[in-house]
Amino acid sequence: MGIGNIGLPGLLLIAVVVLVLFGRGKISSLMGEVGKGITAFKKGVSEGGQELEDQKAEEAKDVTPSEDKDKV
Repeated sequence: MGIGNIGLPGLLLIAVVVLVLFGRGKISSLMGEVGKGITAFKKGVSEGGQELEDQKAEEAKDVTPSEDKDKV
């Protein structure tokens, strides 16, 4: 019997035990913290991707060779 064979009754039993041990308020605050962490992670990933796009766009703007720049 592995972890994959727990089934619905086993999951319900685990949920009840966790609820009894930690209480409803503690679990809800913990889930709130997990949600905040996931939101912060997604925000960081999207900002990192935006920085890379901005950097690539900046590099792509100036295609003039460096020796021709001072001729303008």
